[in-house]
Amino acid sequence: MANEVSASQELSRVVAETLAGRYERIRQRVHKLVEPLSTEQLWRRPFPFGNSLGHLLLHLTGNLHYYIGAQIAGTGYVRDRPKEFTDTAARPRDEVLAAFDEAIVLAAMTVRAQSPKDWAAPYWAVGEEDVANRFEILLSCAAHADHHLGQMIYIRIQLGLDAGAA
Repeated sequence: MANEVSASQELSRVVAETLAGRYERIRQRVHKLVEPLSTEQLWRRPFPFGNSLGHLLLHLTGNLHYYIGAQIAGTGYVRDRPKEFTDTAARPRDEVLAAFDEAIVLAAMTVRAQSPKDWAAPYWAVGEEDVANRFEILLSCAAHADHHLGQMIYIRIQLGLDAGAA
């Protein structure tokens, strides 16, 4: 029995550190893509129907704060998903990055706080009704962030900015 508990705890630790590390690497890559840009470049859309890098950052920040912060960590965050794509405030780059960093820190801390039993805890949230447990939403949010990271690289290319930071 002691070996089962130890193996379970070790697996939980490996999963937590791997996922938290993934969130932290996403943060580093986003910074490499966004830090060289001016605030104007951050909010420029390459196409009238597409997103700006700034709007994708607002979206990722809202996604992490809602699905992980509000639903698992109990932060009370209230999400306005449509505004993540339509906000016209054009906030300064450093302010948007700081909010994103806060969401990443929250995600990594929440992941690291999961016990072996927490991973399988039931999960439900608006917009993710088909997610069954905490592990699935934590993995899904990391994959979602990776997806939008790829879009950020594409947007930089379409704006005529080098994608060398990718």
